[in-house]
Amino acid sequence: MKNNNRKVFDSLISRTKIYLVIILVLLIVICIQNTKWIVPSIAVMLLVMGYTYFANNKRKNEISETLQDLTISVDSAAKSTLINSPFPLIILETDGNIIWRSSKFVSEFENIEMDPYLDEIMEEIKKDIENSKNIDKHAKIPQYIEQEMAIGDKIYRVIGKYVHSSNKEKKAKKEYMLMVYFIDITENTVLQQKYIDTRSCVEIISIDNYEENMQLVDAEEKPQIIAEIDKAILEWTNQTNGVLIKTEHNRYICVFEQRYLETVKEDKFSILDKIKEINTKEKIPFTLSIAISNEGDTDREKYKSAQTAMDLVLGRGGDQAVIRENETYRFFGGRAQEVEKRTKVKARIVAQALEDLIKEADKVMIMGHVNPDIDVMGSSMGIYRLARSLDKNAYIIHEVGGSALENFETELSKEPEYEDVLISKEVALENIEENTLLVVVDTHKRNFVEAPELLERIKKVVVIDHHRRSEDYIEDATLTFQEVYASSAAELVTELLQYAETDVELKTIEAESLYAGIMMDTKNFTFKTGVRTFEAAAYLRKCGVDIIRVKKWFQSDLLSFNKIAGIVKSAEMVTDTIAVAINEDKDKDSNVVCAKAADELLTISNITASFVLGYLDEKICISGRSIGDINVQVILEKLGGGGHITLAGAQVEGMSMEEVKALLIEKIHEYFEEQQA
Repeated sequence: MKNNNRKVFDSLISRTKIYLVIILVLLIVICIQNTKWIVPSIAVMLLVMGYTYFANNKRKNEISETLQDLTISVDSAAKSTLINSPFPLIILETDGNIIWRSSKFVSEFENIEMDPYLDEIMEEIKKDIENSKNIDKHAKIPQYIEQEMAIGDKIYRVIGKYVHSSNKEKKAKKEYMLMVYFIDITENTVLQQKYIDTRSCVEIISIDNYEENMQLVDAEEKPQIIAEIDKAILEWTNQTNGVLIKTEHNRYICVFEQRYLETVKEDKFSILDKIKEINTKEKIPFTLSIAISNEGDTDREKYKSAQTAMDLVLGRGGDQAVIRENETYRFFGGRAQEVEKRTKVKARIVAQALEDLIKEADKVMIMGHVNPDIDVMGSSMGIYRLARSLDKNAYIIHEVGGSALENFETELSKEPEYEDVLISKEVALENIEENTLLVVVDTHKRNFVEAPELLERIKKVVVIDHHRRSEDYIEDATLTFQEVYASSAAELVTELLQYAETDVELKTIEAESLYAGIMMDTKNFTFKTGVRTFEAAAYLRKCGVDIIRVKKWFQSDLLSFNKIAGIVKSAEMVTDTIAVAINEDKDKDSNVVCAKAADELLTISNITASFVLGYLDEKICISGRSIGDINVQVILEKLGGGGHITLAGAQVEGMSMEEVKALLIEKIHEYFEEQQA
């Protein structure tokens, strides 16, 4: 108040001085003109100054009284506002001592134990003070704290304002106090949640292999099978109170409110198993693929998002569900083996489309995944031969080195044609032209290819892969041939060569590399083999494959064999049937050694799945194998990897070997808990 009075008085005195100076100047001018006015002028000046002094004092007292009354009124209003605040209010010291409570606070929380909530507020205060000390010992703490808190059956926004303590005795120890308001936002929160709950989710349901299965079902049985499937899907979607529409003979669209999404998650898509229980005379299994999305402002956008998710599910082999939410995918199911397709129409169509793309291109570049194996090399050489048969220059991006392909590279070096065909990614980047075609084999992951930079610079991209689709797949590919039923990328490429309109004559080493790719991924035709796997192998055998020479490419030296034997010896059983081992050696071929050790562990009785960990540069690599009873792909997907039910891998960064091992064991147990749920 004193400061305000002082400002008013200073302003008043300043104006009076100006008036006195003006009068003085006028009197001096008069005196200069006529000296006999000197005495009267002095008298007049004294009278003016006396009156001014008297008037100023009187005005000063009046202003002081007015400001005093105004200040008292404002202080009273402020105090009255605090005391009668419509919001619960307390004043705290920074040590948790409560100085004052408003009557609203007392009445609002009289039946609630507030100590736990106040302790939570104090924790926030301590963090603010501690953070300010860590930044600068002279730094000021934040002006406000704000947080939401559920108290009783209501939700409050707790807002606290720091103020300096006015208690001089305590100020040295407790510099701040906190005025804390509790604003009831229950109604707003309920309305907001109601808005979220009533937003729509779009669900797409597709019957896998519908056409192929219906061709094998008796005509009189078809209506019954269709009716049973329709009934099962309708009963399952009824739990969401949604609208179900059958858009095609094998496709359904369902729209439901988001409040039921948690119900769907808890149910874990039981419909996947229920559909498999539908019996036919021919014992033909039916499976579903389901995609749900709530991303988008309109139902049309949500449908497009669900369609993208459905493409991902089908790329992973079907018989599973995915929920697209908060820009992430969550998968359910996918425990069954992929079902081999019984039609080769798609292979013929893709072969023709690939030929057209190669004909339109000026040159063709081919690459696989990092740390390439024989499946990558065989597939790449098959595509190279197709491009050369169409009179196009083609190049394979490949960094020579590593024991995984040492024997094969020795044989390949005897082929003069391939001296200029194998190029590094640096050379590839320098030779990109406007109309270059890029073919990616044995992977569909954007961050797992040999040269990710090529994906950014080349417009036309073809993907040929046999792995289950993951979230970071190459979305903008011009042509994608991804069939998870296939044993290997080499099998898919062999089919394309068979159905190409151009007559393709494979060289012996090219046929052998394709055969080796199939043989490696099937573990000598033991795992993941179908009718078309043997048809592709038979075709390659006709092209002059020397099986004994191919077998020699997979031979290990005595040092590597002893290393693998040591890893197998160190394995420990984390469950009754799952073994985990570690390769302690840090070398560039650790991933190959881990894969071989994992394969070797499966030859031991009672082991149905194996995982071997190893060091790979700054990462920890994991090779997972199973005989089919356990889905290693689902387990390693939890660690950012992928693959197939019987063969999968993952790479983990930023963690120690022991941490990765502990995390892997945790995910294994989590997998079994999900199976039992």
